[in-house]
Amino acid sequence: MNQALLAQLNDTERLLWHETDPTRLANLDEDATAELHDRIRRARNKHTGQYRREASARVAETRARGAARARNTRNAARAEAFEVALSRVSRRLSQLSRQAAAELRAERIAAAKANHGAGHGSGATPPQDDRRHQTGCLIAVGWSPPPSSSRRPLTMSDRQARRALTGERDALLVP
Repeated sequence: MNQALLAQLNDTERLLWHETDPTRLANLDEDATAELHDRIRRARNKHTGQYRREASARVAETRARGAARARNTRNAARAEAFEVALSRVSRRLSQLSRQAAAELRAERIAAAKANHGAGHGSGATPPQDDRRHQTGCLIAVGWSPPPSSSRRPLTMSDRQARRALTGERDALLVP
């Protein structure tokens, strides 16, 4: 990271930024990484908001966005530093989330295989006439949508919207 950007941060912000070092991130679990992600995001949003507010206030006096930006480099540097930190933590959090999802998926598959074999005796495959195992969808096991008579009645706003779309005049407005 550019030392000039880090020099713009105070001690607390610099400590927070250094928590995103890859060696420190490697020691964090998913929950701690998510908590760090929230803290970094809040700091980034704070500095981005300060930058935008100060820049918009200076546009009125300088009458040019470019001139207002030149006098607001400190807030821009802080926002940039936390943007880099947030990208580091986001990348690590996504890695941890993918790993946790893969582990959970493997556990569920193993549990399903263990339960599946237990229901059919000595690990035999399920009978071929069980349509749930062949298609994997709800329609195969007899699911159907509710009958059309169970739809909710039209409200006044529904009727007005339908009339507006079809070009009908509203019965309440016609004399």
